[in-house]
Amino acid sequence: MDTQHDTSLGHALTGIPGPLPPSGVIHLAVPHTGRFTVVGNHLAQHAELSLTAIGLAVHIQSLPTGAPVGVKRLAGRFPEGEIRIAAALRELEAHGYLHRVRLRLPNGRVVTRTVSCNRPDAIRAATPGRPAAVRAAACPAAVRRPAPDAIRAAACPVPVRQPAPVAPKPPLGAEATETREEPAMTAPAPAPPPASAPSAPEPARVPEHPPAPVLLPAPTAPRPPLAPLPQPHELTPDLHRTATALLADLRRRAPQLVLSEADVDRLAPGVAAWIERDAHPDTIRHALTTDLPQPLNHPARLLRHRLTALLPPPLPSTQDLTPPRRAPAASPFQTCDGCERAFRSHRPGHCRDCRDRNGEAA
Repeated sequence: MDTQHDTSLGHALTGIPGPLPPSGVIHLAVPHTGRFTVVGNHLAQHAELSLTAIGLAVHIQSLPTGAPVGVKRLAGRFPEGEIRIAAALRELEAHGYLHRVRLRLPNGRVVTRTVSCNRPDAIRAATPGRPAAVRAAACPAAVRRPAPDAIRAAACPVPVRQPAPVAPKPPLGAEATETREEPAMTAPAPAPPPASAPSAPEPARVPEHPPAPVLLPAPTAPRPPLAPLPQPHELTPDLHRTATALLADLRRRAPQLVLSEADVDRLAPGVAAWIERDAHPDTIRHALTTDLPQPLNHPARLLRHRLTALLPPPLPSTQDLTPPRRAPAASPFQTCDGCERAFRSHRPGHCRDCRDRNGEAA
């Protein structure tokens, strides 16, 4: 009573034609009518790919064009971690089922395009080396060129036969009158061209081989010149000695900053320019030893860049920090015409007491 039997599966097994095998898998194939992907047995039964890589290739082939297939996106979709998914992608790339192409967009950005191939053997047979179809699929629509004839032949290896034209059926009752076949009318042969007029040669067909797009700039592109190292107004012996001592002491703070004597002498004017601008030695050490890259291959180049790019401006003086004060406009002294006493006024005349005494207007 506690054992459940699937009666629908039993009825389906009885409908399979032929004898059932004694062991192994039994295929109960129901035709798909929508939402299906055709996968070749060369992928499903690959002898060298892992099961994770095969399942990942089937999932990628079932996605629509433009769907994201990054490692982080796939790790969020499936229970496998990023390490296993990255290893499976490398397997597919090694066997030709996946291609990752780096190219530069018109706006200057460098992006990675992922191309999924369902039949890598046909692509390899069509174009040896790097498939042109991969380049055509990876390039943007603005610079996309038609694929060579070999790629189109690989995509459709079997030519499609056009059906022969079918003659219309005669109307009912007309079989007896149309049983005889009329002799075919032969067209007259065209007259040969005159011998005096030579025929123009047919232009040679240029094979269609689009050049490969340039994805990245050449490694020998000219580099912009380096900015000059800051120089002090006057490199005195004391200032030079302080700058060289500070540079030689940097390896105590950061073991990566080991400089030669030539590098110390070359960078000393830059440190002297900082000291001349009233930069404290601790401030210079902090600017030169903070957030060092790992690994540090060229310490002298890094210090030269930081001494040039992080150079502080000169400290302002006290007068520059104090706003100017405007003195109040004072009236000049005048001598009273009555009592000869001094008073302030813009015009000569009498003082206030004399004006009050004489009744003059203010």
